[in-house]
Amino acid sequence: MESPKPGTQPESHVPNGDSTAGSGSELQAPKGRTPSSGSVKKSVHWSPELVTESTFTASPRESRSTPYFSSSSSSYSQSSPTFMGHYSPPYFYITVVTVRNVLGRWSRKVADATKKAENLAGNTWQHLKTSPSFTEAAMGRIAQGTKVLAEGGYEKIFLNTFETGPEERLQNSFACYLSTSAGPVMGVLYLSTAKIAYSSDNPISYKNDDRTEWSYYKVIIPLHELKAVNPSSNTSNPAEKYIQVISDENHEFWFMGFLNYEGAIECLQEALQAGKLLQREA
Repeated sequence: MESPKPGTQPESHVPNGDSTAGSGSELQAPKGRTPSSGSVKKSVHWSPELVTESTFTASPRESRSTPYFSSSSSSYSQSSPTFMGHYSPPYFYITVVTVRNVLGRWSRKVADATKKAENLAGNTWQHLKTSPSFTEAAMGRIAQGTKVLAEGGYEKIFLNTFETGPEERLQNSFACYLSTSAGPVMGVLYLSTAKIAYSSDNPISYKNDDRTEWSYYKVIIPLHELKAVNPSSNTSNPAEKYIQVISDENHEFWFMGFLNYEGAIECLQEALQAGKLLQREA
């Protein structure tokens, strides 16, 4: 038997992936067979495609969307997902709404202030017209304002003009006229925690036998003796407004020409309710 010639050795067929030997490993002969003498050891080289690990990459369309993020087919949406949660309105929309609300509140305040100014102007005009002399009324109101400043306010004047209790306090005061048989008398209506009181700004002359005397015109009604407070106006001239005050002895007093007519009505109504409460407690 002839020995094999060099270079004519039979090829070895190794199934792909059946061997775990790496590059340069020796090929072992099958069991039961002895390699012939003079044989050359062979090397097995694995193909790079067989040993390279492949990685699966999902396409954008195959990726799942979450409840809060969504991807779009556009390149911008793929790189920057759109947030699908709470929607916030644009900044300019919030600014417009805020400005609109502020302007609405401001317009209402301006309307209220305008109405109050109109009422004050009308009441002031009517206050001056109530006096027999327009000029004397204007000068008298200026003199009264000077007196208030000089004596330290209406509360000081009230305490010096009327007898008061130890716990009595002045709550409000209103410039007005008291209707008398001699004509309207300019003065101030005081509301305290115990009574309603009125005093003229200046002394009023009256006859005492053959003598002419001067005295301040005063009205005093304790709250528990207050029976009614009735606002009214002249049917032919609604600008002329009055407040009728009635005592429990049915004495009637008519006040007119208020600089603050609405405020006077409100305070007198509160005084009436306080008087009724005092009557129930008595």
